Amino acid sequence: MKIPQDIKLAVDAIVFGYENNQLYVLLVKQKFGTMKNVWVLPGGFVLNDETLMDAAKRELREEAGIEVKYMEQLYTFGDDIHRDTRFRVVSVAYFALVDSTKLHLVTVNDTDAEEARWFPVNDIPKLGYDHKAIFKMAHERLKSKLTYQPIGFNLLLREFLFSDLENLYCTILEKDIDRRNFRKKILGFGFIDETTKIAPQKSGRPARLFKFNKAKYEGFVKDGFYFEIKFA
Repeated sequence: MKIPQDIKLAVDAIVFGYENNQLYVLLVKQKFGTMKNVWVLPGGFVLNDETLMDAAKRELREEAGIEVKYMEQLYTFGDDIHRDTRFRVVSVAYFALVDSTKLHLVTVNDTDAEEARWFPVNDIPKLGYDHKAIFKMAHERLKSKLTYQPIGFNLLLREFLFSDLENLYCTILEKDIDRRNFRKKILGFGFIDETTKIAPQKSGRPARLFKFNKAKYEGFVKDGFYFEIKFA
């Protein structure tokens, strides 16, 4: 039986970065078609011989020149059959996190992206297609997941000041925290290692650097550990 179907499968990637107490999202400017010069999320069509996640990672390499370590599937967008004016497109969205060093390494290869740029999440331009809705869902997922999984470390340098971690939570959750209790709680989990390295300081007392011990965390999870950060 012939199936009357002509649907394209695509992926979109919502990539967040963080630097200087500011959360950013990666956008690309379209080079061709009805969306020429319009900012959108990085993405494109899935090739016949690749997985969905491989397609998302390929698009990020091609359109923005970056590699991501943390990426997870967000949602499938396709209920609006007219979300793309060219033809029916179902898109599987992924959200990803990169550390702050990647904020300065964005380059665009020979694709349909004219330019790639990081935008503060509170100051993004008008987006094409239904990408504003996709971005909003990913932003809410990030804020929610930050309180029950230690994914925030993917946004920091491998070795960081503890104040950087505090500021990251304050920035993304848009809440003030009791820094003394936050420090006690986080260090009490047992998977944050204090290094012997001292961070260069322009002013104030020298401070040690910390790092996330992923192996310890995963071991704790196997033993039934549950990560949770609550704010009043």
